[in-house]
Amino acid sequence: MNPFAPETLSDPWAFYQAALAQGPVMPLPGTPITLVLGYDALVEATGRVEDFSNDFGAILAGKRSADPDVTTVLDKGWPAINTLLTADPPVHTRFRKLVNLAFSMKRVDAIEGRIRQIAVELIEAMLAKPQADFVADFAIPLPVAVIAREIGMEASTDVATVKRWSDAFADRLGGMISKEREIECAHEVVEFQHRVKSLIDARRAERTDDLLSDLVYASVDGEAPLTDAEIMSIMQQLMVAGNETTTSTLAGGLLLLMQNPAALAAVRADGKLIPNMVEEMLRLESPTSGLWRVVTRDTELAGVAVAKGSMLMLRFAAANRDPAKFPDPDAFLPERKNARSHLAFGRGIHMCVGNMLSRKELAVAFEELLARMEGFELVPGAVLEWPPNMLLRGLRALPIRYTPAQRLAA
Repeated sequence: MNPFAPETLSDPWAFYQAALAQGPVMPLPGTPITLVLGYDALVEATGRVEDFSNDFGAILAGKRSADPDVTTVLDKGWPAINTLLTADPPVHTRFRKLVNLAFSMKRVDAIEGRIRQIAVELIEAMLAKPQADFVADFAIPLPVAVIAREIGMEASTDVATVKRWSDAFADRLGGMISKEREIECAHEVVEFQHRVKSLIDARRAERTDDLLSDLVYASVDGEAPLTDAEIMSIMQQLMVAGNETTTSTLAGGLLLLMQNPAALAAVRADGKLIPNMVEEMLRLESPTSGLWRVVTRDTELAGVAVAKGSMLMLRFAAANRDPAKFPDPDAFLPERKNARSHLAFGRGIHMCVGNMLSRKELAVAFEELLARMEGFELVPGAVLEWPPNMLLRGLRALPIRYTPAQRLAA
């Protein structure tokens, strides 16, 4: 089975189960790629930053396409800079320090009320009609509205525009798009860069209370402030990371609840289970399915030789269903004791900087959904689709029916 075939990327679980039964690491014959599937092997790989580099030139970092038609478009913007996802220490360390200042737990706690307000407004809008596409009507607009506000775009940019930009970056990262779509995405990149440049200039003229201002004025240990191109790169990555993971886990998580009525009843009976339930949803959904690493020297991983210059594909989604770490790995167990050990946000120095924000959004969202709605079910005839993407995975749509919670209907 080809692990990168569209049908496998859309529904990878049988492949992962069979592959894990053969071992934690799987070289792909005839390619320079080795899949890392086992939990312990993946944790080891993320910790060996000198052997397995993040400087893989991923499109998310902005490396130029070889296609001159795409390059012509990208040349209208700013040069690409490796910052967070595609940088190694000491470069990564500098950027991570600056972003940590703006993405602290203190800041996440401070915006919980805003997250809850947005969630309630979206739920009330859904309750005004008999059915909804949960992805379009809730799972997308909640995290997009939050991250748009946090990165300083709320006043000047609507949610649909932020999502359009984010989808363009995600499509380029996934690497499974046509030339026409690549050119379209390049135009989106340039549009985004010019918008961010105008916002940077505005923040330098007058500071405001948002993450963009924090980045514009951030300085750690007396280091030089970020350049415009560096801020654009960070903003691009935070925009994608700030909504894609949450959107996919919201939709996939609600589907898990609908498919597991006993688990839904248990969480309704004990709301204290919600934070751990969120961790279990993240484990099972693993919206960031995988990321690349470059092998910097001839070495071994889990007893398998890997050559300098070859690539590791870290499959977080497979590791999160490794039976050696998670007994009964395909079961949805909101009370699972080690659920938080999942790798949905990565591990080590490259662990997702927005993980605290995503966890907060997910917990608040499910608190309000379960308090205000019940009777969740798929619309009859609904067809569920996971568009193929090498690195990300999430439902395209989730048509559902529901009723108001009894306390609200009374």
